[in-house]
Amino acid sequence: MTSITFVGIGAIGLPMAAQLVRAGHSVAGVDPTPVAAERGSTVGVSVVPAITDAKRTEIVIAMVATPDQLDTLVSQAGTSVSGQTWVIMSTVGPESVVAQAARLTSAGARVVDAPVTGGVARATTGELVIFLSGEPSTVESVTPLLESFGTVRVVGSRVGDGQSVKVVNQHLCSVHIVAAAEALSLAASLGLDQTEVLDLIGGGAAGSWMLADRGPRMLEDEPQVTSTVNIFVKDSGLVASSAATSGAEVPLLAVAQARYAEAAALGLGQSDDSQVIATYRR
Repeated sequence: MTSITFVGIGAIGLPMAAQLVRAGHSVAGVDPTPVAAERGSTVGVSVVPAITDAKRTEIVIAMVATPDQLDTLVSQAGTSVSGQTWVIMSTVGPESVVAQAARLTSAGARVVDAPVTGGVARATTGELVIFLSGEPSTVESVTPLLESFGTVRVVGSRVGDGQSVKVVNQHLCSVHIVAAAEALSLAASLGLDQTEVLDLIGGGAAGSWMLADRGPRMLEDEPQVTSTVNIFVKDSGLVASSAATSGAEVPLLAVAQARYAEAAALGLGQSDDSQVIATYRR
């Protein structure tokens, strides 16, 4: 049994924390959201609003939403991190994770970079893919723990390598969701039944995981929220920033990014990301 502080009891963090409890670990939650304590109680996790309120544990897992939230978390933790291992599983981009890891290691912590892909559905079933990177001995020490969440793929020996792989992943996710929305909008414009079109093309060469997962929700008026439009406003922005830093051309990403920004401007920021299709209904 390992003692773990899990920061971020949100849509994906909650089922991840539940997986750790099922694996027999001692898990305490941190999340300032008013409903977080109630959420945590459903999976046997006691939640406090700030890391300064939490008891010291061997491992801290950060599953916050944005680079600013990670910066705030590290600032709040201060020098109390000495001797701990921090596992940064948020999608915050290479620059953020490198900067925060430097602060943590200077205070005496060990840090690995471990963003995930698979969404709420695969977090619930323990089938996430984790892009793990960092100092090899630390990577080796946390791998058995992270296997509670799904498949661990070691992608590099530097903190930041995991985020870089996730940036590429989010480029494709961003583009694929918008492509699915555009295709279904095209189907409607051609007078086709969108549900039938999904069934006809989903299993062929034009199919994609995002089409199969988001497509049905695009046709619902108020689908369950598993990942918000605002998450893709943030993630597509991280991709754009990394591309600019590295000199990569990403014109398709720019188109998708504009669609998420437009959806947010329509008041859909907290809606399921599938609702980017609303930008085609103007």
